[in-house]
Amino acid sequence: MRISDFWRLMDDEFGPAYSRVLAADLVLGQLGGVTASEALGKGMEPKSVWLAVCDIQDVPPERRLGRDVKPKAD
Repeated sequence: MRISDFWRLMDDEFGPAYSRVLAADLVLGQLGGVTASEALGKGMEPKSVWLAVCDIQDVPPERRLGRDVKPKAD
């Protein structure tokens, strides 16, 4: 997963403004007590960070892959 995918998932699940607050303030114990922003800054895998956020925020499994994006028409 790319960092851009991480932010798309965060924005889709929590909204663009609140996702930034969560990333900056929510401490993720399963990643060693760092925030999502700190974890990404340290080079941790974005998918691991996303799943840690999902776990602590109780995001249901069916929403952890993000919303379906319809292909663009030509």
